[in-house]
Amino acid sequence: MSLRSVLFRRRLSGLPGRLSTIGLLAGVLATAMLALPAQAALKVGAAAPDFSAEAAVGGKAFGFRLSESLAKGPVVLYFYPKAFTSGCTVEAHAFAEATPQFQSLGATVVGLSNDDIETLKKFSVEACRNRFAVAADPQARVIRAYDAGFALLPSTADRISYVIDPQGRVMAVHASMDPQSHVTETLKAVERWKAAQTKKSPG
Repeated sequence: MSLRSVLFRRRLSGLPGRLSTIGLLAGVLATAMLALPAQAALKVGAAAPDFSAEAAVGGKAFGFRLSESLAKGPVVLYFYPKAFTSGCTVEAHAFAEATPQFQSLGATVVGLSNDDIETLKKFSVEACRNRFAVAADPQARVIRAYDAGFALLPSTADRISYVIDPQGRVMAVHASMDPQSHVTETLKAVERWKAAQTKKSPG
């Protein structure tokens, strides 16, 4: 056997170990990225950037515009990383169950990720249970406008929720990797808003 053949075989024998190390490092990096605490750039009182995006509800696509929804009442805009992943599915189920409560308070719920519209048509049925809309932001325009991307992967949405009042101002922010908490905290914010409106016009 030639020296060249021996060296080649040694390189091949060491390749699985190197690939395993690379895979391990990639996994550690991904875990670290997801473990970073969610950070919301927009603060309470800030103007929420208006936007339009293709969205889906009940498997059907439509054009969503924030300002049009705000004309009807407050909007709960929640960013999530990826459709059909475990945490995002749990969050969608929770928002679906709570949608009647939000609606009774005059609020609209809309989720947003950088998934494409075809994926979200399915997600709006299977995870959102035809209850609320999810908007597609494949170019991450809205994610950037709200500075809602992961620190290490800015084109992918972090788990951040904003409650926006009818005047287009942020009245509550919740940033957490716990998907269930987003429903609880945004609902509390909408309930506070509704109570304040009732005090202003008790009649």
